[in-house]
Amino acid sequence: MKYTSLKGIQDILPPDIYIWQTIELKARELFGVYGFKEIRLPIIEYSDIFIRSIGETTDIVEKEMYAFADKSGRSITMRPEGTAPAVRCYVEHHLYNLPPPQKFFYSGPMFRYERPQRGRFRQFYQIGVEAFGISQPSIDAEIIVMLNNFLERIGLKGLNFELNCIGCEKCRPDYRDALMNFFKHKLLYFCPDCQRRYVSNPLRILDCKVEKCIELRRGSPVVTGYLCNECRSHFNELISILKALKIPYILTPDLVRGLDYYTKTAFEVTSEYLGAQKAVAAGGRYDRLVEDFGGPPTHAIGFAVGMERVVTLLKEVQSRKYPSPTLFIATIGREAELEGLRIAEDIRARGFWVEPNYGGVSLRSQLRKADRIGAEFAFIIGSDELRSGKIKWKELKNGKQGEVEIDNATKVLSNNIESPDP
Repeated sequence: MKYTSLKGIQDILPPDIYIWQTIELKARELFGVYGFKEIRLPIIEYSDIFIRSIGETTDIVEKEMYAFADKSGRSITMRPEGTAPAVRCYVEHHLYNLPPPQKFFYSGPMFRYERPQRGRFRQFYQIGVEAFGISQPSIDAEIIVMLNNFLERIGLKGLNFELNCIGCEKCRPDYRDALMNFFKHKLLYFCPDCQRRYVSNPLRILDCKVEKCIELRRGSPVVTGYLCNECRSHFNELISILKALKIPYILTPDLVRGLDYYTKTAFEVTSEYLGAQKAVAAGGRYDRLVEDFGGPPTHAIGFAVGMERVVTLLKEVQSRKYPSPTLFIATIGREAELEGLRIAEDIRARGFWVEPNYGGVSLRSQLRKADRIGAEFAFIIGSDELRSGKIKWKELKNGKQGEVEIDNATKVLSNNIESPDP
């Protein structure tokens, strides 16, 4: 039987893996400068934390969660997003007793049962950040600036930063009533999901991707017209900080995000290159979630970056040189092969990538292989070289060649290329 991966789940192979590693490395470097510390979160959690935080009427909870009963009968879910586990971690370990802000980042796979398409998978990867304990809009601005710097640092520019304020528990009821009044005469024409959301959570209608529903909601009330003084002041201050820092943004009044825990600031980073699944990163405030999880009242904000979508964009806009071996050691005969292995270990200890010959093929085939794998240099060792104590070397890109004493073989590399850190 021939096995294949599950639908909507992909293997990540070279050379793409090098793009992933570069993104992850730059994230660690930049987030560390802003004081964010890495945490590792479980892939599975009790289902209640997602139902409680994301919302029972969201698509994620209603249709997309990978949930199952464990042997004790508790409902377990493979995490569909990272914020709820991060908040659970924050509360469980009493991290609120530490001086604020507490800043964390994490990365890893998430799981949602969705229709696979470009930029959307059933197992997908995110890099997420969360900051706890600060109410001022300056932390909102810092998060957005950091995200902008990260995307630019990995080579993505010209993206759209869409920004909105979605209110809080004080002002959102008035907005909810306004939406219900606007939609009630059109309700029969909406999709079944939106008809159900009309009663349970009409804001979810604004997040529907069905073309008919998008058209029907044109002209609907905008949330910024219903903000309380606190939310309006917070949003205006955030905008003034972003202007002062020269961070471009687009005010998007119908941006609500697909999760129930968001309050006040909400934002998305989008690209037209990705088609329908255009969001590269997204986030916002969730000032009540820590308290809902049994912790003290705690202001919080975060975002998540979709790895697959970032990789897709980078492949669209950049040409890349992928890592390749520094040296290929071609050998003829058993003794030469053993000497090649000894030299390979010596040079690897200096931090160079070395590929030796594993025997059984002609010299011509070995040199052809060295070219195919992109090696910069080739060493050639046979019986003549062993007798003379010298090996032949060749720089494959320009054809330059010569001989060097076996004991000084590493000088060929150190004289021509910069030695990497071991």
